[in-house]
Amino acid sequence: MGVAVSGWRLARAVAARGQRGVVSGTLLPVVLARRLQLGDADGELRRACDAFPDQALARRVWDRYFVGGGKAAGAPFAAVPMPSATPSRLWVELAVLANFCEVWLAKSGHSGRVGVNLLEKLQTGTLASLYGAMLAGVNVVLMGAGVPRAIPGVLDKFAAGEAAELVLDTTGTAEGGAVRMRFDPREWLAEPPARMERPDFFAIVSSAALATTLARKASGRVDGFVIESPAAGGHNAPPRGGAVAADGQPVYGPRDEPELEKFRALGLPFWLGGERASPERLADALARGAAGVQIGTAFAFCAESGLSPGIKARACELSREGRVRVLTDAFASPTGFPFKVLDMEGSLSEPEVYAQHERRCDLGYLREAFVKPDGEIGYRCPAEPVEEFVEKGGERAQAEGRKCLCNGLLAAVGLGQLRRGVAGGPAGGADWTEPALITAGAEAAGIARFLAPGAGGYSAADVLDHVLGGGAA
Repeated sequence: MGVAVSGWRLARAVAARGQRGVVSGTLLPVVLARRLQLGDADGELRRACDAFPDQALARRVWDRYFVGGGKAAGAPFAAVPMPSATPSRLWVELAVLANFCEVWLAKSGHSGRVGVNLLEKLQTGTLASLYGAMLAGVNVVLMGAGVPRAIPGVLDKFAAGEAAELVLDTTGTAEGGAVRMRFDPREWLAEPPARMERPDFFAIVSSAALATTLARKASGRVDGFVIESPAAGGHNAPPRGGAVAADGQPVYGPRDEPELEKFRALGLPFWLGGERASPERLADALARGAAGVQIGTAFAFCAESGLSPGIKARACELSREGRVRVLTDAFASPTGFPFKVLDMEGSLSEPEVYAQHERRCDLGYLREAFVKPDGEIGYRCPAEPVEEFVEKGGERAQAEGRKCLCNGLLAAVGLGQLRRGVAGGPAGGADWTEPALITAGAEAAGIARFLAPGAGGYSAADVLDHVLGGGAA
């Protein structure tokens, strides 16, 4: 559901009802730093930071970014270091603390189960993020957008109090020259716990072939699968066959349907995702052998989600009017995966807004690592200025139509960066804020069914009551 849409408030509301509430772990170091700069008016971040086991680390981050009363409206957010194979100490401490706070707050006040969702392609932040979430007692780790074979073994290592490593996918690496990233808890915390509970691991997949590979060849125990259809929001798997419609959207067909009989044969629980927020679709999933369903988009526009209030209100209005349009953009994401985008005025979904937008890469989470001619590791992003990308060895065609998901998704949750105006810039020389990019699944068209007559919004409880029919499941 993007960045900070499924935040701790939403995950807590869902988990408190006996379901698995899941927080997004994407870009949480930036999210925490910017929330601290907004002043932590309700004191919740202070509460979470006070619970962190290494108070010296928590204090360093707090003192660096907290602004009492919130930063001035006309001031940009302070910069956050970029993640890399060898990140700065500040970035690692931010990542560990941010994931701890998000999970700790989601688990606060109830006994339900809470998960964290990470993207396999965002490798440079994975180790610190997982460790921070485990410090807070996360119950399940979900990961997709790649082949997360190494993650179960990482969870085993961290649970045993040991260091863990990941190999960074790097373009141009010679045989035997793998770039290894390492996280040793003893290097980052004053007194790391000797053991922690190992969370379950659910891989997010679209095919039985990938699920079979993970079940048999992952570095540790795989506990289940979430099977996402192309109707789900965020990144989608490319269609088999690669067909593209006249409007540029990928075309999915029967070959893209999951072979559920093969999932059932693996003997592991699985959940179905993509347009599943109804009692009928839940019953269908259970009848087909699923343990339940994954719901994203229906929750994305509820009161507890992190999306900006104006975006949620407008989406509800569009759904009520039957005018929701969700595009599967084959080019938006720098990852090369198709990406679901909600068409909304003033956002990057509008060609004129995109055309005026100034390309940049100042957050760096979706950068590709590559080997430079001198043998050093460099980073490039197809959404950065085209000439810079080409100068780093990228192909010009790869940069066409790419959008900065990092900045656009942060803007959708009210954390967009303020840019200083320059002559000839996107705002005619005036200061401007990054435009939002809103991801949503096909289910966005039907969110009006959760609205009471005359209401402009709905709650997470409204979604659960509708799907569960008032009963337990």
